Parts: sequence; structure tokens; C-alpha cells
Amino acid sequence: MKIKPDNEKLSYSGRIDWSNPQEPVFVYPCTSVGMRFTGDELKVRVRNNGAYWDNYLGCILDGRQSVFGLPKEGIASIKIKVQGKKEHEAVFFKRQDACHEMSFLGVELGEGAKLLDMPEMPERKIEVYGDSVSAGEVSEAVGYVGKEDPEHNGEYSNSWYSYAWMTARKLNAQIHDIAQGGMALMDETGWFHDPDYIGMESAWDKIHYNPDLGKSMDWDFSQYIPQVVVVAIGQNDSHPEDYMKENPEGEKAVKWRNHYKLFLGKLREKYPSAQIVCCTTLLEHDEAWDLSIGQVVQELGDERITQYLFKRNGKGTPGHLRITEAEEMAEELAGYIENLNVDGWE
Repeated sequence: MKIKPDNEKLSYSGRIDWSNPQEPVFVYPCTSVGMRFTGDELKVRVRNNGAYWDNYLGCILDGRQSVFGLPKEGIASIKIKVQGKKEHEAVFFKRQDACHEMSFLGVELGEGAKLLDMPEMPERKIEVYGDSVSAGEVSEAVGYVGKEDPEHNGEYSNSWYSYAWMTARKLNAQIHDIAQGGMALMDETGWFHDPDYIGMESAWDKIHYNPDLGKSMDWDFSQYIPQVVVVAIGQNDSHPEDYMKENPEGEKAVKWRNHYKLFLGKLREKYPSAQIVCCTTLLEHDEAWDLSIGQVVQELGDERITQYLFKRNGKGTPGHLRITEAEEMAEELAGYIENLNVDGWE
């Protein structure tokens, strides 16, 4: 029994390119499709378009997580082991950022199986703008808590264990995770798309933004209106020059704060009533960046734009956050958001 991607019983989450309803394209981490079904057979088909690193498909079936390698280019038909002919629930999701794009081509169930209705999506919605930490990069390298990253080629990255998705689950909220490894605020800084660095200012309003994978495409903001927006930018911005640390009142530092202020203004235009939370993460960085963020928040004077500093902000680890460290961040952030009296949240 073949289930096409546009079947109304499938439940999607994330910024998705629906240009072809039979081949929706997943770009951002945490993008997912969920389904409930009967029977003991499940096969999924996806097309991968890889730019760098090894690429993987994430799957959670009846609460158990598994991972499947994808070809660099082309179609993969993956058979998922299913226990028993009872009712099942599966979620296929994007573990990584735009190191690849993945088209969902549908699933196949066994003879006589049925596709069932999914539960309604939560009314709560959050959106996160961030870098590799927000994407869950290298999160599964659990033997390296508090340490530099091990050598890797994408196999440890898992958005399910990002603080962003963990926070959403704690809040019972939907999530759009606009996160990309290496991304800073402005173009020509950070690490993403070396040597022609692309910043969040150029990517935040796009579905496709990695030029190595095709043309850019604008996002229709009316499709998803979050009540809470987390802006976790300001850590990769110190590359190639940590001008905020060296001279926080210098010309480059002032320029960055002005651009950060403009970025928050653009978000406010899109989401007039949202709570916007500005932060960085436990990943080690100079506190001058957090002080600059605090200065911008204060200057804006918008009571719905606030800054949160984690207990171990900028001092937690020299490497990416592992699962336990992301859990630490998510616990703090979820508690902070719950106390914001967000409009539309019970």
C-alpha cells in the first residue's frame, strides 16, 4: 500500500519546500513527517542531495529511535523493522542542517494495512534562529562531554537532541529550527559556506539558502506564526576576527550591534506579538558578545524582547553540546519561557 507525500493523514513540521507536492523538500534540522498506521511493514523512500559530510535520516518508531545512512545523491528505499501488527506511530526527521537537502517521496505499508489519523498539532509554536548548537551538531558524541569535538563526518549530528527541539518538547510546542552550522549574523563572517560566508541576515527568510544545492527560495511567513522566537546568534561572529572581544566600542562592534538590532526589527515586523528571547549557549565564547546583545535589547525598549543568560553561559564546553548539556540548556530555557506569560499559551 503506497502512501503519497500529499496524503492528508500525514503530519508535517518545519519549513518545507512544497513546490512539488509529491516531493516535499526538507532543508532545516527538526523538519519531520509523522504517521500512524497498522500492520508490520514500513518502507520509506527519500531522495538525497548532499553538499558535504555524510548524511542521515532519523526515524522514531513507537518511541524507539534509529538512523539510516543516505546516498550522497539519489533515491534511497529504506525498510524499517516493525514489531507486531498493532497500531504504530512513526516520525521521519532531518537530523542535520543544509549540509544536505532531502526530498520525502512517501512510504509503503503492508497489504491490508491502514493509515490512521495523527493527533492534532500543539497550539504552541516556537521558532529558533541559530547555529550548529541549535541544530544539534555533534550532539551524540556523548563520550566528549565538556571536551573538544572528536573527528567526525556528520554521524554524531542529531537535531532530536538539540536544545532547540528538547525545549519545544518540554513546552509541548511545535518548532521551526532555522539553524545552520557555522552561521553568524552577517555575511562574510562565521564559518558557513567558506570562503564566501553566508550569514543569518541572508538566510533567515529563505527555505533554500545553500547555493551549492540550488537556487534560493523565499519563505512565506504566513504559513507559521510562532508565539515565541529564540535568537541564538553571536558565537560564530568572532570568526575570522573577534572584534567584540578586542574592542567592544570599536567601529566593527558598533556595526554588529546595529545589524543585530535591525535583525530583531525584521523579526518583530513578521511577528508583532511574539516573545523574542535573545541568547547564546554554553559553548565557550567571550562575554563581550552577550553584553552587546544585552545592550541592543535594552536600547530597543520592547518589553517582549528579552535576553536570557544560562547559568554556564559561554563557559560550559569548548566543543559542541552533547545530549546532557543540551538537556541542561533546554531545562533552563523552557522554564524561562514558561514564565514569560506568552500570549495564546494556557
